[in-house]
Order: sequence, then structure tokens, then C-alpha cells
Amino acid sequence: MKKLVIFGFEPFGGESINPSLEVALRLPEVIGEYKIISHRLPVVFGEAADMAMDIAEREDADALICLGQAGGREQITPELVAINLRNADIPDNKGNHPKDEPVVNGGREAYFSSLPVRKMAEAMAERGIPARLSYSAGAYVCNDLYYSLLHRFFGTKRRVCFIHVPYCTDQGRMPSMELDRIVEGIRAAIEAI
Repeated sequence: MKKLVIFGFEPFGGESINPSLEVALRLPEVIGEYKIISHRLPVVFGEAADMAMDIAEREDADALICLGQAGGREQITPELVAINLRNADIPDNKGNHPKDEPVVNGGREAYFSSLPVRKMAEAMAERGIPARLSYSAGAYVCNDLYYSLLHRFFGTKRRVCFIHVPYCTDQGRMPSMELDRIVEGIRAAIEAI
């Protein structure tokens, strides 16, 4: 059976929960041909990526899906592109506040997802889950993780994507989505790989 490692982030920005982590922890142990292995990551530039790369190697993962919270979005949004840029509007959970720094010195300007993110977005939408393809993972820790993984595993068997999820209704913010519905969407996305 193939292994899919799914990462969710700890809470940040004053929130008490992060729906990305809640979703990662609620997925079933097996989806399609993949054994699902969930891990929590810190919202810290560089640290999250280093931890994820170590886990991917240790688990001998075939695929990596990173989930992150995108407050203000109404849909689940698989990300097509990661850019070589760190730029934080708010500090990360260790107080880092980079401005216009590269993720990897001398690295490519951008990488495209190595998983079929358009197909994943379409699979969610076909099930009635609000979803659309996104062309910007931003420049915060989410993009830092995404770019780092794509850079590290470029040309290897490991395929990588990043999916942003909206606030969950438990956070009391708008727009939001029920946690079970987000889980259903991510499951559909994985089945579409």
C-alpha cells in the first residue's frame, strides 16, 4: 500500500484551533490506495519545512499533502504554485517576521504542484463541496512549507501539494465551513489522485 503523509498546522494568529490540523487528524486510516499518516507542524518559517522533510523521509512517503488555514476564503483551494518568497504580514509562532526574503537562496522562482490539483478541486466540486483551484499559496509559512517540499523532492518519486481550507464554523468567523464537510472534501481530493 502507498503512503500519504498529510500535514496540518498548529493554531496561530490568536486562534485556539486550526482546521487544517483538525481535518488531518479526522481522516480515515486508508483512502483508496493510500495509507494515511497525519502529522502536526509548527507555524514557524523553516522549522515546519525541516520537520516535514524529515517525516517524509522517515515514513518513505509516496505523496505529501499539506493543509493550511486560509481565513477569508469560502472554498477549499488546492494550490497550483509555490513561490520562492517569505513575506509575513503577522509574525509566525516564534516571532519571525520576514520581509521579501527567499525561501531557498538561489532556488527557482516557483514550482508547480506535483499532484493533480485541478483534478482534486474538480472532484470536490463534483461532490458539492465548495472548491476551486488557487494560484497563490501566499508568502507566509504555508507557502514556505510548500516551496521547500517541492524544491527538496523535485524529480523524485515523492509528489507534493498544498490545500488551503477555510475557517471552520467552530472558530466563529466568516466565511466558514463545517469541519465534517472539509474532511469530506479532502477525502474526495485524495481519492482523485
